[in-house]
Amino acid sequence: MLGVVVVYFGLITGFFGAVSLIKPPTLLGIRTRWQAASLVAAGLVVVAAGWALPAKEVRVDPPHTQLDGFVPVYQFSEFHSIRVAAPKEKVYGAIKSVTADEISFFRTLTWIRRLGRPGPESILNAPEHQPILEVATRTSFLLLAEEPNREIVLGTVVVAPRGWRRIQCPTSEDFKALHEPGFALAAMNFLVEDAGPGGSIVTTETRIYATDALARRRFARYWRVIYPGSALIRRMWLRAIKDRAEAPTS
Repeated sequence: MLGVVVVYFGLITGFFGAVSLIKPPTLLGIRTRWQAASLVAAGLVVVAAGWALPAKEVRVDPPHTQLDGFVPVYQFSEFHSIRVAAPKEKVYGAIKSVTADEISFFRTLTWIRRLGRPGPESILNAPEHQPILEVATRTSFLLLAEEPNREIVLGTVVVAPRGWRRIQCPTSEDFKALHEPGFALAAMNFLVEDAGPGGSIVTTETRIYATDALARRRFARYWRVIYPGSALIRRMWLRAIKDRAEAPTS
């Protein structure tokens, strides 16, 4: 998280400096374009420093979830939770059936991530009225594990060495066995737990494991820029699950 804060401090500083190049805001002590340019340069230095910060490695032992079994060691992660006034079975059904259109800001943020390009069908360009997890698993994600009414885990390769090609029909064991240098593997789960009569707690966690220092640096630059948008999507995704699960049954 520190890396994200440093990178965004640098981005904001650089943006303010770039705006000041047009008309230096003397009220804030910036009187010349040279000072504004220095602010841009300082912002870029801070961004580079944020990218270079080391990512602490976390190890889970012993495993408690299916996700722990696939990514017991990781350097990057995010975790979100929500309470839902519905039983586990209905909540799990909502997880499996929620669509991209039900997730607030999903279309906007994934459009930004694609830089406005249409692109092929994927979780970043999901068709209407189709469950988002179904779209993910038939495009770039692999269904790693599913424990009905409790947990579902998906995984994908987010950084790979140049020239690497995905094998056809990969399995969850292929994902677990991928430890060669140059890779960063991402896995995401949804976990449902009882929270008293008629209630449930839903959590989603994303973990990324980089197999070597180079892959870790490559992914850090990406992660520390997209993290705020990713976190917002995850929170809105849980909200969409909650709304669907708590809706009256027709």
